[in-house]
Order: sequence, then C-alpha cells, then structure tokens
Amino acid sequence: MIQLKEILTPSQVVVNAHVTSKKRALELVAQTIAENCNELDVHNLFEHLIERERLGTTGFGNGVAIPHCRIENCQQPIAVVLKLTTPIDFDAIDNELVDILVGLVVPNNATDEHLQLLKQIAALLSDAQACKQIRSSTSSQELYQVLTNGVTGI
Repeated sequence: MIQLKEILTPSQVVVNAHVTSKKRALELVAQTIAENCNELDVHNLFEHLIERERLGTTGFGNGVAIPHCRIENCQQPIAVVLKLTTPIDFDAIDNELVDILVGLVVPNNATDEHLQLLKQIAALLSDAQACKQIRSSTSSQELYQVLTNGVTGI
C-alpha cells in the first residue's frame, strides 16, 4: 500500500502560504504540484481541482481541506501540503475556516490508490495531536519531518 511519505518531498510542503480565498488556495496547490511534476499542466490541474470542488467541498472540517482529483496525464500520485498564514473560507462541512490543505493528484486509473491515500490523509488530519504539530511547524522542512517521521499513522 502506498504511503503519503512516498509521494511527498520537502519542495511539496509550503509553510506560511499566503492566500486569501479558496480559489487562490487551489491555484497554489496546482502550481506547487505542477512545479514538482513536469507532465502536469498547472491550468489543466487547476481546472480539475475546481471541477472536483463543484461536486462537493473537500473542506474536511477542523480547519482542514483535502483538495484532490484524478487526472489523465499523471504518471504517479503526488501530494502537496500547505499551511496557511491566515485561515480561509473553504466551504468546509463544519463551516470552520481552513488553514491546512493537503492536495492530492493521482492517475485517472488509480482508483484504489486514490481512496487509500485519501483514507490515510483523513485519518492523519483527524488526529488532534497531528494537527497541533502541523500548525506549530515554523518551516517547510520541519513540517515535512512531522509529516514523514514525527506523526504515527502516515
């Protein structure tokens, strides 16, 4: 089973990301993923993320969102983590503002991997201690270490 730490690198972790809206957050998710995955076009990726949001919010609750999509020219799953400087309205299911985003993109035919990764991410971000560690991280490297080494269940 694929693990989050296998599809996340330090360059895919952004601390103190400054965005002012859900749209800007999704743009930054798309941009960060495209910068780390040459086969993905940032505009196409953004459109897929927006289309997925139209189906229903990925605002998970407790200040967390997990924007995700499947896309045809993606060769392998890739994730990005954003810790925002200021929480934003993400139309979350609990109506709380969001300050942690974990973006996930998987190949179109990777349904099982997609569901497994979403389950792992949701389990991690349901843990109050994990979210506390994520929120207290002050650098991308520190947050990357928390996500890959310092929190059980990844």
